[in-house]
Amino acid sequence: MNKSQLVEKLAEEALLPSKQAEQVVDIFFDSIANGLVREGRSELRGLGSFKVKEYAGYVGRNPKSGEPINVPPKKLPFFKVSRELKAMVDFEE
Repeated sequence: MNKSQLVEKLAEEALLPSKQAEQVVDIFFDSIANGLVREGRSELRGLGSFKVKEYAGYVGRNPKSGEPINVPPKKLPFFKVSRELKAMVDFEE
């Protein structure tokens, strides 16, 4: 499911106009992103949690020339699935 399908489903299920459903989805995603920026974590019970992982800088190599380059430290979002969702997906009929 992509974002437009989520908006469509929300509009249909909640009987909302498409524009309003799109605003709700945007607010939801922005809230998760802001939680990651401010607190480094956003948790959705029953779905999973997002957290920011920090990676140290290192010396890498340019694949074309082979010369060493410094790769700066970085932070990346990481998603960890909940047990409930894992069980739902792994369920076999």
